[in-house]
Amino acid sequence: MRRILPALGLALLSPLVAEFLLGDFPLTHLPFLVMLAPTYGGAAVVIREVARRKGLGWPAIVLMALAYGVLEEGVMTMSLFNPDYAGQRLLDPGYVPFLGIGVPWTLFVLGLHTVWSVCVPIALVEELAGDRRTTPWLGRAGLGVTAALATLGAVAVTVFSYGNGHFLASAPQLTAVAVIVAGLVAAAFRLPSAPPAPGRAAPSPWTVFAAALAAGGLFELSTLADLPVWAVITTLAAAEAGIAVLVLRWSAGRGWGGGHRVALAGGALLTYAWHAFFSGPLVPTTPAMNLASHVVFGAGAVALLLVAARRTARRTLRVQSR
Repeated sequence: MRRILPALGLALLSPLVAEFLLGDFPLTHLPFLVMLAPTYGGAAVVIREVARRKGLGWPAIVLMALAYGVLEEGVMTMSLFNPDYAGQRLLDPGYVPFLGIGVPWTLFVLGLHTVWSVCVPIALVEELAGDRRTTPWLGRAGLGVTAALATLGAVAVTVFSYGNGHFLASAPQLTAVAVIVAGLVAAAFRLPSAPPAPGRAAPSPWTVFAAALAAGGLFELSTLADLPVWAVITTLAAAEAGIAVLVLRWSAGRGWGGGHRVALAGGALLTYAWHAFFSGPLVPTTPAMNLASHVVFGAGAVALLLVAARRTARRTLRVQSR
């Protein structure tokens, strides 16, 4: 049990961040974790385990996380193509008839899954795992069971989504999703496993934390503010591309380590924590319970971040003192 504890933690943290910290579900719906863990958590664990078994780095994890986002929103929920998904008319702004997608929604939802559903939970749990950060947590049997549960969860979400709206994307759209997912995964496996030679010194973790908060704030404010469609698209693209370029540059610098990874994940985590106060839940609840849920989940996020930062700092000092 101790050996697989990080994998179990990741399986639960992923849906907690993706749905509860975001503000979609209140405390009263915590039992939903049982249903959400195979889909969100199973995918995060499989991505992490495959990457670490193959000696792949974070760029590969990010590409596979993006592939998961495309798969979930393109096939499992089909929100990328459903013009009236959940009765929200999400595709109306910036709709591209030839592709059958809304550009703002596509940029937004794929960013959510890539960063918050997969990468942030993996980064935090790996830092909490200490010396086992980059080693596999599961054996072959455990990985096989996790993959099977993730597949069953994906099928269940697909069936549930179709039963709610009876929408089915076109064959060309589903084919395009399959090709994109396969291409992203293939590209992840072709990335070099060794990081580039260190260049200039990496900035301080506080600089990384501030950049993550700024990018997260820009990302979320693009949908909260009443902006023209072109401004929303520009803001989302700038936030995603800007932080990606900075992290690629900074992570290749001398001294980049656990403190920087915690800072990066922490900035994203706290973005969800404050954003929840400005979003409504997906299920009926009282205003008091909604507020209490945001406070509890936000406090939990801060506590988790502090523990991860403390453990990482201790590990860094231990390594430096050898």
